[in-house]
Amino acid sequence: MTLVRMPRRAFMAGATTAFACPALISAALVSPAEAAWAPSQPIRILVGYPPGGAVDILVRVVGEGAQRLRGANVIPESRSGAYGFIAAQAAARAAPDGYTLASAIMGMMSVLPAIPGVPVPLDLDRELTPVCTLAGTPMALVVRPDAPFSDVDGLIAYAKGKAGAATYASSGSGSINHLGAALFCGATGVAMTHIPYRGGAPATLDVSAGRVDMMVANVAEVAQQIKAGQLKGLGVTTKEPTPLMPELAPLALRIPAMEINNWFGLAGPAGLPAEVRAGLGDLFAAVVNDPHTAKTLTDRGLIPLGEAGPVFEARIQRDRALWKRVVQANDIRGD
Repeated sequence: MTLVRMPRRAFMAGATTAFACPALISAALVSPAEAAWAPSQPIRILVGYPPGGAVDILVRVVGEGAQRLRGANVIPESRSGAYGFIAAQAAARAAPDGYTLASAIMGMMSVLPAIPGVPVPLDLDRELTPVCTLAGTPMALVVRPDAPFSDVDGLIAYAKGKAGAATYASSGSGSINHLGAALFCGATGVAMTHIPYRGGAPATLDVSAGRVDMMVANVAEVAQQIKAGQLKGLGVTTKEPTPLMPELAPLALRIPAMEINNWFGLAGPAGLPAEVRAGLGDLFAAVVNDPHTAKTLTDRGLIPLGEAGPVFEARIQRDRALWKRVVQANDIRGD
């Protein structure tokens, strides 16, 4: 069994990169009675990732939209560190009144709990209440620019012909880049060698330099390099083309397992009353699907979502089960 380290930088690379392409994903339905709750005082959102990163930008854009649409005052508060768990723990200790929330992203809620040996300092299912997804990003499958193929079938044939000698890069062992590529290998039956780096930039650089064959990376992270010919894009982890890179084939049509949406959401403390949870979900779903806010998010490389309450909760569990299968199939462990 391979012992895999998951450096903090690797995880944060997935949490702080901005992404691209539009979306129109409907908000979860809530009853009029539940949705009647509305905030009467400022809502603090504890952001568990560094200022200026994707999560921080997203929360600020959503806060502006909440003020414009509903007159709601949303105050971002930086609590970065420990993969987002510092913010999550603070929110878990807050009063369950709807006025203290925390960032809740796929990495923290669904990926880390699936990796044996990674310390998770709170019971995510018992101490937090999922409120709403805000936005997400697909990933792009890219290869070195001189690769002797131009589509995913060519990559599969190439990798099978190399009998394990073909390589893929990631921003670090246990990162979403690593798991996404491992998912691809498992879904297509190819064997490739994982080359972990300390961050996304050096990993992408070595793929563009031809030293590594493949990488699965956030779309916005590699869009300019694809357009410049420094990387060759083979597909995106969606069922439909993405406006940011419409030339990339939707991988999930060819390989159903390759539908990856790296999402960002909000969670509150346990015990949040149903009407408060529904009211918050209604507020944030309306904001991210408002045309003005949606365009702002899309321009910044984010896909509006807006899945409220139980729908968000189901997504967390579904993705956790997916990544647990990938982790187990590849013997990935944390320290």
